[in-house]
Amino acid sequence: MSKQSAVAAVGDLESTQEAHTGLSIHKAAEIAARFDRLPPSRTVWIMVILISLGGVFEFYDLFFTGYVAPGMIASGLFKPESLGFFAALQPLAVAGFGTFVFATFAGLWIGTLVFGFVADRFGRRIVFTWSLIWYMGCTAIMAFQTSGFALDIWRLIAGIGIGVELVTIDTYISELIPSGERGRAYAVNQFITFSVVPFVAFLAYVLKGTQPLGLDYWRVVMLVGSVGAVIVWIVRHKIPESPRWLARHGRIEEAERIVADIERRVAAEKGIPLPAPRSPSPEQHGNGSYKEIFGPQYRTRTIILSIFNMAQVIGFYGFAAWVPTLLISRGIHVTASLGYAFIIAIANPFGPLLGVWFADKLERKTQICGSLITMAVVIAIFAQASAPWLLIVLGVLFTLAANIMSYAFHGYQAELYPTRIRARAIGFVYSWSRISAAFAGLAIGILLHGYGVPGVAGFIGVSMLVGVCMVLLGPSTRGLSLETISR
Repeated sequence: MSKQSAVAAVGDLESTQEAHTGLSIHKAAEIAARFDRLPPSRTVWIMVILISLGGVFEFYDLFFTGYVAPGMIASGLFKPESLGFFAALQPLAVAGFGTFVFATFAGLWIGTLVFGFVADRFGRRIVFTWSLIWYMGCTAIMAFQTSGFALDIWRLIAGIGIGVELVTIDTYISELIPSGERGRAYAVNQFITFSVVPFVAFLAYVLKGTQPLGLDYWRVVMLVGSVGAVIVWIVRHKIPESPRWLARHGRIEEAERIVADIERRVAAEKGIPLPAPRSPSPEQHGNGSYKEIFGPQYRTRTIILSIFNMAQVIGFYGFAAWVPTLLISRGIHVTASLGYAFIIAIANPFGPLLGVWFADKLERKTQICGSLITMAVVIAIFAQASAPWLLIVLGVLFTLAANIMSYAFHGYQAELYPTRIRARAIGFVYSWSRISAAFAGLAIGILLHGYGVPGVAGFIGVSMLVGVCMVLLGPSTRGLSLETISR
């Protein structure tokens, strides 16, 4: 073949690939327009519920930390002699149980940052399934460890799977829901997932001081989450792959088949013809790499969301993971603290439940900022209160605000990036909350040791205000299609 012929062949191949990519982008835009015109329906909401079931056990795994803390500490697992090389680091030794919190969020950080891209590469459905299996198995192994060091190591490994699952769920929901219902979808998702928090709190409370099956109560609490996650493995078959992702990767026939099936079921459910789709709004071309996250179009969003995530998690998990310990520091007996923590935990699902009524009526930014300000004010009062009833009321208010903020920002950050990089972008910006939480766990342990609850409250309050400043710099998204927002 002559040099000219070779050059021509390469040019033809590049033209063919570009045409194929252009077709995929256009078909993805058509599919998005067909999704966005769907009316509210049982068909779509069943998908949200099934995906949320995966989040139930992920949240169970995240939130049992605060409720098993007293039992794990009482077992002597976080004394220096049980921490291995962690004990050589003075801040970790002082923090004690903070090493477990550190390991949790270090694993989440690795999962979101290093492996966040896998859902963009292999698909939402398969990663949703296998990340669940990963952390389910690791948590079961962790429950039988006999040293603080081994617990921390297996907690870190389990956290990797949880981190991947968090990213995948946020990505999945944003791509399966019409634009006018995305806010409610995230509110319903987190209502379902947060409903497990009162359960784990109650379980820890009633099992405290017992040894079911000859095991310490906190080991049983861990195992329950792993066994329950098997349910999600069974129902996963009823969740389709994201048609947006399929079309974007050239699997157009599969995408068309899934969308047509959803349209057929929605039309049959409603008993009326579906409205015509709006004109497609294609995404721009892009190579789908990490470099795009820092390109001119998305750099500002990436920086804003990264700083925001570092700030918000200090309040969200700083309070949730330490609430029994904070109550003890306010003079509440250890057994009573678990009872009060359970009452506070009951509020967890009610924040997102309240949000169902206004999630798509208020701009996402407004919901996030209002919640952060409320959290800052409430924690300041909590630091000065001593009456048990007032501590409970303040704990409930903080939890409601934190969980409204949570569903709103999970939806918000998923909206700001295109399909080709959505999972890896969410993974990157969300990873900063994981590493921040890892060190915040240590910082709160140190602040509580040296300055008491007021020191912790000051740390949380300032962090909430930083989060407000960041969100105010972001774009508005309410009612807009994902493709419009990403452009």
